[in-house]
Amino acid sequence: MARKYRQLMPDQRNQIQRGLNQGMSIRGIARQLGRSPSTISREIQRGRVEETYDAVCAREEAQRRRRKGVRKLTEGSPLTLAVTHAILQRKWSPEQIAGRLRMDYPEDKQWHVSHETIYQFIYAHPAGELRKALIAGLRRGHSKRKPRTRGKDRRGGITNMRSIRERPEEAQAREVPGVPSEFGS
Repeated sequence: MARKYRQLMPDQRNQIQRGLNQGMSIRGIARQLGRSPSTISREIQRGRVEETYDAVCAREEAQRRRRKGVRKLTEGSPLTLAVTHAILQRKWSPEQIAGRLRMDYPEDKQWHVSHETIYQFIYAHPAGELRKALIAGLRRGHSKRKPRTRGKDRRGGITNMRSIRERPEEAQAREVPGVPSEFGS
């Protein structure tokens, strides 16, 4: 299921600027706007002008990024042919291809493409022999791209953990920590 993104509105950017000027925390501003603190933090980082957040400049920058859009590889373009050749003949990964293009054409932005764009080109390709060959040329030849799942957080969990309130009575009566009472002084 695709996520639904809501962009910040101009009045919300103004509220962020006012909140920062009043010394509010990022979490406080996020709570006030009903947004994630990470959204507010990212917006503040992107909208900084000489160490301070400027709502007007942030809005202009957001519009510029939106106009720029996402780059796509088009069939038959020299860039697409170079990418296809690098995967099929040289067995390069999308990361290697993107890095090499930046090195070979540092001044020519039309040759700059991200590894993510290359992956999208491969997996969006229509079914056929070329698609199979491109996928087989990847390090892991998965036929479908699977999103990372957001399962249960398993960090730091102790399996079969029992509460300290379930300790036996003799453990509660110990006078020296870690030493059973029959071995005590």
